[in-house]
Amino acid sequence: MKTMTCKQLGGACDLEFHAETFEEIAKQSQQHGKEMFEQQDEAHLQAMQEMRTLMQDPEAMQQWMDKKRKEFKGLS
Repeated sequence: MKTMTCKQLGGACDLEFHAETFEEIAKQSQQHGKEMFEQQDEAHLQAMQEMRTLMQDPEAMQQWMDKKRKEFKGLS
């Protein structure tokens, strides 16, 4: 079981997600993001806007995802 925080995954807080795979941890992060969006949490809304900007460049987004997968893989 590996752990990453919301901040490590592009978010705005220190909430920890725990999973065996990067895909599982990404799903948890997305669900948390939806909850924060519904609550209109300002810090998370700002982080979401930064991710939207990143997503406009598919190559940059792929590099970001590759970096996060590598970071996850390196965790003990």
